[in-house]
Amino acid sequence: MINPSAPGWIDKFFIKQEFTKQHVFMDTDLFYKKTRATGFIYGHIISFETPVFVDTKGWVQNEIPKVALLNTLYHIYGLTTKEVDSNTFIKKCLDFYDDLHPQGFNLFKKVLPNGAPSLNLERIIDTRVQTNVDIINKNFSHIVTNALLFIDILAFRQYLINGKIPEKYLKKIEEAVISVVTLALKIKTNKSNYDDLLIKLFEASVRYSKFSKINTQNIDELNLDYFNSDLEKYYLLDMAGMALWSDGEIENEEIYFLHKLAENIKIQADFVSESIQNTDLFITKYKKEIPYFNYSNPVKHFYDQTTQSVITLISRNKNRLLKEIIQSKELMILLAYSTRRDLDEKEKKKVKKQLLDICKTIPSLTIFLLPGGSLLLPILIKFIPKLLPSAFNENLDNE
Repeated sequence: MINPSAPGWIDKFFIKQEFTKQHVFMDTDLFYKKTRATGFIYGHIISFETPVFVDTKGWVQNEIPKVALLNTLYHIYGLTTKEVDSNTFIKKCLDFYDDLHPQGFNLFKKVLPNGAPSLNLERIIDTRVQTNVDIINKNFSHIVTNALLFIDILAFRQYLINGKIPEKYLKKIEEAVISVVTLALKIKTNKSNYDDLLIKLFEASVRYSKFSKINTQNIDELNLDYFNSDLEKYYLLDMAGMALWSDGEIENEEIYFLHKLAENIKIQADFVSESIQNTDLFITKYKKEIPYFNYSNPVKHFYDQTTQSVITLISRNKNRLLKEIIQSKELMILLAYSTRRDLDEKEKKKVKKQLLDICKTIPSLTIFLLPGGSLLLPILIKFIPKLLPSAFNENLDNE
């Protein structure tokens, strides 16, 4: 039994598994279907595709995706190179993640002290699957972000084929996923009041793009010609299907959307039916174990859990926050206007920018500067009137 939270677990994993060439996937379709069956595509791992059974009894939440990421990276390495040497694989993985640095993974430079290659890879994988370490991600986005782990697999494949990650590949694949999911949610029959927020939180889960501006309005505007691999196409379709899932029901318009997407990316219609069936079977069976589906509305749950924590932070820093706000005359004026009329878009952007600037000066409030942190600004804005002097509107009017 391995302990994925203790140093040396990667070496022990390979010792226990004793991979040979007979365990190398020779077929892309089989690799994808086996990987999907483990739950890796859906962001909820329920098993591992390994020669020797891996007992996860007693493991904590982030340990399972660690092993799943390592194992899936190894299988795509075997599928692409037809090699099985674990030492060469580990070196390739380190080179691959090093190639990600220009895309925003400078963080890895901080977690790679001198040490054995396998230990360095352990630190990278630990960093890669940490999605519940801050308030932004807690209780919600690990199901989203871990579903995006397959992007690492696709990018690693590109690295193995080309010797480097093609320029803008990571940005393109992430934005393609978000575009597809966004469109799927737009045509979803059983809509939620929180769908737009769900899209924004999904965008906040991206790791390789600084910011994603998704303007695609319909499926005919999607340009997915860049993606030639069946693995990429299967993944895009499955992500769309997961976004559309709603208690096992899928409407005709939703089925049409998936078939139209399949037609656009040139994959067989049979795969659509298989995707719908597999997604329904998996989510129906494991729904109670998947945090995303455990709440009547996952985004509402996220905000319910987050709001109190944010308010606590604001309360603890209210004196410093009030001082900074009062010193910003333009912000005070705009806040006063907001009590009497709706601010226009330009004014709202100014309020948002100035509040974020203020948060930069208060260490405890840098939470608002994290990816997705701007989504919490409404909580801060709602709480601000309680901090301001009761007569601040009248004082501004006199000016």
